[in-house]
Amino acid sequence: MTADTTLLILGASGDLTSRLLLPALGQLLAREPERRVRLAGAGVEEWSDDAWRETVQKAFATTDSESAFEPLSDTTYTRADITDADQLQKLLDAAEGRPALYFAVPPAVAAKACDALRSVTIPEGTILALEKPFGSDAASAEHLNATLAELVPESQVFRVDHFLGRSTVLNLLGARFANRLIEPAWSADHIASMLVQFDEPLGLEGRAGYYDKAGALTDMIQSHLLQVMAFATMEPPASLDQRDLRDATGAALRATAVWGDDPVAASRRARYTAGTVEGRDFPSYVDEPGVDPSRETETLAEMTVEVRNARWQGVPITLRSGKALGNAEAKVEVRFHPVRHLPRGFTGDPGPTVLRFSLGPDSIALDLNVNGEADPLELEKVTLEAELGAGALKAYAEVLSGILDGDAMLSVRGDAAVDCWHIVQPVIDAWRDGRVPLDEYVAGTSGPSDWATSSGLGEAEASSVVME
Repeated sequence: MTADTTLLILGASGDLTSRLLLPALGQLLAREPERRVRLAGAGVEEWSDDAWRETVQKAFATTDSESAFEPLSDTTYTRADITDADQLQKLLDAAEGRPALYFAVPPAVAAKACDALRSVTIPEGTILALEKPFGSDAASAEHLNATLAELVPESQVFRVDHFLGRSTVLNLLGARFANRLIEPAWSADHIASMLVQFDEPLGLEGRAGYYDKAGALTDMIQSHLLQVMAFATMEPPASLDQRDLRDATGAALRATAVWGDDPVAASRRARYTAGTVEGRDFPSYVDEPGVDPSRETETLAEMTVEVRNARWQGVPITLRSGKALGNAEAKVEVRFHPVRHLPRGFTGDPGPTVLRFSLGPDSIALDLNVNGEADPLELEKVTLEAELGAGALKAYAEVLSGILDGDAMLSVRGDAAVDCWHIVQPVIDAWRDGRVPLDEYVAGTSGPSDWATSSGLGEAEASSVVME
């Protein structure tokens, strides 16, 4: 049987491949055994085909997908320098059907490999999939876009953001657009503020070579969280096909700017010191192997932005992400304005109505004010919650499904990748100039002790700004 697509993983001997890509591929093929895919790997390590096959089989076993390995048992591995045009040509010539090149390598290596592809005869329909970060600033992202445009059409370029494969992000669309209760209220007329947060207990985990040059702002906010925000704030698209959806998210990103055009007031940064997270002892970030303390890399970042259009003008949207935090939270949280008038006679302290989408375990929760059981005039808070499950596929399996089908719905379009850099650049510049202090927090805590709120703007300030 001839494969419809050859998935060629460049960087096959790396951690991303064994830990995320292969388990996701196994899960996808176990669920959809009718797919005709050939798998090939290429990397710098001196691996034999047998060593590669053992890696694939072990990865499939982690998701109980051993049955999916048999059709791929003839998978091969090639030691290759993927920045060399001749070696890339040989890899492409060996592909069956349509080649899909997945660059599971550092961004700088991927960029060099794309330059080398300019001297290669690329088969029609070839798909190029690149991991974030896409470039290191707007100029480098634009340069890489120009290179890719010489190679294949934009519809065949997949700028991978696995956050967009999370079922919760897709659930966000269903909640927004399929519920009469929510859809009319999704604007500045009713919403006071929004928070997109990804706080995790993990530390550096041996990734100093990449992370110490990036930090939380570039690693998470510039890519993942801005994309999630775009899904939360976009105008309703005509359909969920890749053109309509990416037009809508792209328009939201183009309208986004730092709150008040003041990157100093609208951003905060910090890094962790020694502490304990979930029973694990962490050294101070500056003492982690491979870290250069003089870079002043942040491990916790916050910035507040605004989508300047008729729907969202005046709503502060805070993006926050950090490592080695004791209270792991991953969510999109929407706080609504208080009611305009509360009849006299009610007692208690009515808090804001809050709608919360949690990212893993996936759930949706709505905080409401209701009458108390003991005193029907005393208001109290209740939470209505629904577990949404983990989704049928892992996030990377959703990404691979789109790549193999040539459906770019969940990939980042070239202009959006550049726009994300434009949004964060004022904050990067302010931090680089030392205008925003680098605070510290003990690993295992929720952040610096003087960060009183989860948002760069205090709740009172956010509400007063919105209501003006």
